[in-house]
Amino acid sequence: MMETYSRSRQQAEIAFGRTQTEFFAQGQAADALDTIAQAREEKTQRLREARKARELAEGMSAMIATARKSSKRA
Repeated sequence: MMETYSRSRQQAEIAFGRTQTEFFAQGQAADALDTIAQAREEKTQRLREARKARELAEGMSAMIATARKSSKRA
């Protein structure tokens, strides 16, 4: 059943709807920023781990090369 509201009530309902829409839009924007920040942190962590693994592998290669040189001299 359709109810008819006074003009001031209709204006208030419209204003409330706009405010509510803006509020939810801000919440969605904040969620999007949180998602982006989380993805950036995860990528940074993956890159950091890859860098440490590469540095460790390079260090091991250098140690092996040094050991081979000294064993050839002996």
